[in-house]
Amino acid sequence: MRPALAATVLLLAGTQGVLAGTESMGTNVAIALPVIAGGITLIKDDWKGTAQVTVDTIATVGLAYGLKQVIHEQRPDKSDFKSMPSDTSALGFAPAQFLWDRYGWRYGVPAYAAATFVAWSRVDAQKHHWYDVAASAGLAFGVSKIFTTSYQPPGLRYGVTPTDGGLYAALDYRF
Repeated sequence: MRPALAATVLLLAGTQGVLAGTESMGTNVAIALPVIAGGITLIKDDWKGTAQVTVDTIATVGLAYGLKQVIHEQRPDKSDFKSMPSDTSALGFAPAQFLWDRYGWRYGVPAYAAATFVAWSRVDAQKHHWYDVAASAGLAFGVSKIFTTSYQPPGLRYGVTPTDGGLYAALDYRF
């Protein structure tokens, strides 16, 4: 799936939210992001990536939810003391960071744009402070660095590396 197509799907996923408002649209995009990231892994027949996006998303959202229970930061709208961090933003940033780490910036940039919209929608709705959503982005970054590896498509790989005693040549095939 091309990044432009992914951005189009995200836009369509959030269209319903236009009628209900920015907050609803941001929530729809947050829900769509992990689904689209998982879809990209399936299209690429990347089962390891499917497992990694699942673990990344569950760990990031779970960590955000757990921290929310411990950190008592009042929401800007004064509705409760569960502002820090934003679990909705964590749901958006986890697959965005996964896509960047796994497949590179061409997938990461559109996903990060969508996740940033999710974060903005949470701040705009006065459900979170800017630093709540920034903390969620930081959690997603850290968790992804732990669990995500770079995608290695199947095929022939080769390389030559100079060493002190000469050269090291490698040839392998990934299935």
